[in-house]
Amino acid sequence: MPHPLPLEQGRLTQAQTDQYWRDGYLFPLQVMPATEATALRTELERIEADYLDAGLPLPLSTYKRVNAHCVMPMAHRIGSDPRILDVVEGILGPDIMIYAVEFFIKEPRTNQIVSMHQDLTYWGLGAIDGLVTAWLSLSPATPASGCMDFVRGSHKNAILPHEDTFAENNLLSRGQEVQVDVADTDKVPIEIHPGQISLHHGLTIHGSGPNTTEDRRIAAVIRYCAPDVKQQVAEVDYALLARGTDRHGHFASFPAPSANFAPDALAQYDEIRAAQAKAMMSGARKKGTLYG
Repeated sequence: MPHPLPLEQGRLTQAQTDQYWRDGYLFPLQVMPATEATALRTELERIEADYLDAGLPLPLSTYKRVNAHCVMPMAHRIGSDPRILDVVEGILGPDIMIYAVEFFIKEPRTNQIVSMHQDLTYWGLGAIDGLVTAWLSLSPATPASGCMDFVRGSHKNAILPHEDTFAENNLLSRGQEVQVDVADTDKVPIEIHPGQISLHHGLTIHGSGPNTTEDRRIAAVIRYCAPDVKQQVAEVDYALLARGTDRHGHFASFPAPSANFAPDALAQYDEIRAAQAKAMMSGARKKGTLYG
């Protein structure tokens, strides 16, 4: 098991920041005790039990997987955690916006995978440096449970051609897969454990295999961006200021949720999902909605 990288008063060292920009990722970084991450898992699974058959307008899996911070206070709380923001500030600087919070879950003994891809391919934001993903482990992410694999230095590419597969076992919106050969020897397994995060650049090629263990592989995935990032495809996009100042106004804001799946939050969620789908599903050869 990799040892966590030592932070300086909870922040990245200059050497760690340099390593991120050289490799396109950085891990593992301990941002909270394992017991606290386990408590977050318990809270999430309680929400799953309470709302699975609660008559929500969309499947519960959709709300967890897309913009959970719009309808779940827990997700927004994770994205706003100052300990994670302290680390992310070493990459983006003092002004940080929450672009998305998602729960990526692989059930035990299932064949769900994430094909090798670049995050920024279909987001409509361009090939930018101003977006970083923090991947918080709520249960062990190991090669056996389907942890992510990164390709070192691949963020130095532009957005590469991708093929939509729409494969049923693929957790991505379009089953998108980068159209370059990625040898197994080029993949770095990103093993992290509860309370630890990894960081990766929006252009870093990455994916993950199936969960062969008896436990769920659960992660809270936070997409942070700098305020100068701008949507280039859809008419409007949304983000919430988490720290610092937004001097650009490129993103529409909205109230953070005060209760799980409140009616006003559900309506706002539909508006955001529809707007972002115009970018993320643009050019898809198969009609559909975002994680619908």
